[in-house]
Amino acid sequence: MRLGAHVSIAGGKYKAIERGEKIGCESLQIFIRNVRAWASKPLDKKDIEDFLEFKTNYTEIWPILSHNSYLINLAGTEEEKLNKSYNAMLDELIKADQLKLDYINMHPGNKNEDEKDEVALLRIASQLNNLLDETKNSTVKIVLETTAGQGNDVGYSFEHMAKIIENIENKDRIGITFDTCHSFAAGYDFTTQEKYDQLWDEFEEIVGLEYLYAFHLNDAANELGSRVDRHEHIGQGEIGLEPFSFFVNDEKFTDHPGILETPNGLEKFEENLLKLKNLRK
Repeated sequence: MRLGAHVSIAGGKYKAIERGEKIGCESLQIFIRNVRAWASKPLDKKDIEDFLEFKTNYTEIWPILSHNSYLINLAGTEEEKLNKSYNAMLDELIKADQLKLDYINMHPGNKNEDEKDEVALLRIASQLNNLLDETKNSTVKIVLETTAGQGNDVGYSFEHMAKIIENIENKDRIGITFDTCHSFAAGYDFTTQEKYDQLWDEFEEIVGLEYLYAFHLNDAANELGSRVDRHEHIGQGEIGLEPFSFFVNDEKFTDHPGILETPNGLEKFEENLLKLKNLRK
């Protein structure tokens, strides 16, 4: 697994690559637009050029993915917000393509409380089909992040992900990010080698391992099945240190990015990265 972290783009997007290299990242996740506002100005030409130059020079850092805006909700039913979500996600895809990123990570969405899961999942798939068609010349893949099932979030089960993917027309550009904290909180137990192996047998049967592209490596502050999305430092939460060794040493995932999103950002990323690297055999 290619270990990395979600790094700040303050001072220019290329700075994230520089910061990542300094703390020992092998892969990287960044924001590429204002994630707390609908409006976002076009990327500056120099910002694009600088990023691409650094991306070319720092060849040991790959893949690089972006995390989309927290406002985007492709499961929404309110027309105005759904249109804003669609346009913001389209903007993300265009910018990711300009920066030649590999993936855009996104949370599937948040449904209405009284709505059946399947209805929301089909709405997400429909929106994604339109987005993928509108950017059909792009190679950027959209990876759906597993969720904790907090509130009315969808995407907390493998069945949810399978339902979305089976309704996507261009399956070459859709996949999944497995978030250890979220999936643990959703009730998936991988705390022993046997349970870990069973997890991927189940994933293969329901979704298919060919759709798994990335990982978010976070410990969980709350217990198994808590449905609470709260990250903790590696080895300091309810998952514990040992299970992360199953991930980093799994030969199935040698080229997959494993991205840290632990608390306190850059200050603690280097420490958490070292913990993960020390688990390698």
